[in-house]
Amino acid sequence: MVPPRRVYRDVMPASRTDTPNLLVLIKSVLPSLSKAETKVAQEIIREPEAASTRTITELARAAGTSEATVVRFCRSLGLAGHRELRMRAAQAVIGTGDGPDREIAGGDIPTGADMSRIIATVSYADMGAITDTANALDTAACEAAVAALAAAGRIDVFGVEASGIVAADLVKKLHRIGSVAFSWPDVHAALVASALAGPKDVAVAISHSGATTETVEFLEAARDREAVTIAITNHARSPLAQAADLVLTTAARETTFRSGATVSRIAQLMVVDCLFVGVAAKQRKRTAKALAATAAAVSHRQRT
Repeated sequence: MVPPRRVYRDVMPASRTDTPNLLVLIKSVLPSLSKAETKVAQEIIREPEAASTRTITELARAAGTSEATVVRFCRSLGLAGHRELRMRAAQAVIGTGDGPDREIAGGDIPTGADMSRIIATVSYADMGAITDTANALDTAACEAAVAALAAAGRIDVFGVEASGIVAADLVKKLHRIGSVAFSWPDVHAALVASALAGPKDVAVAISHSGATTETVEFLEAARDREAVTIAITNHARSPLAQAADLVLTTAARETTFRSGATVSRIAQLMVVDCLFVGVAAKQRKRTAKALAATAAAVSHRQRT
């Protein structure tokens, strides 16, 4: 049986024993910040090393805001105050190690960049997205999501454009191990599916911004039908997250020419793989039998 709904509502990020990288945390809440707080956030992202040493007055001046705004910004992040902000900024700088040069780490590809520069920038951004997402994911939320998926009578997954590719990937994996799972190509089909959902079903919505209207509507409709709702998004305080019982947060920063399409997809696929492997491990005998059967079904179509 699917665990009672309150089990999912009680899963909180505080269950983690570690703390996420400050820059990852800032990026996850960026859309929910005020304009003034966003200036502080962007200044810290731009110069994390400087933020680790600046006084509150110096940080406010560099960001073009007030000391009161810096204090509000700290509260928005759930930090005790500016002192903790400086400490977390220092930890973020240490955590990056030596790494590549600042331009590559920044993720921007300038005009006239040669292929070696493009490869270095893209690979660094992709690896960083996977590492940061692994650090940002709430283990308890992932475990609850795996339990819900493993026990679901039906699983509906929806995402738009690049996120739709990730949705199809999750469904394909789950289908191979015997789960009843569907991904939908358009919002009308997704809304029809969510209208038929029930308490034993699970709806998974994928959106980097967490603000895509169609994706939010899909998850809200499934929630209204009392299905277990799971959001995979880069922004923990987004409208999509508000509609979800369980929020699995990615940590990806798009680079030049890659807005909302590539680094975010890599991070989402990493989360999807974790969910799939978790479900497969939870029901090993069924998984082994299903994988053997599906592999045998297509084995004769491979040329030697």
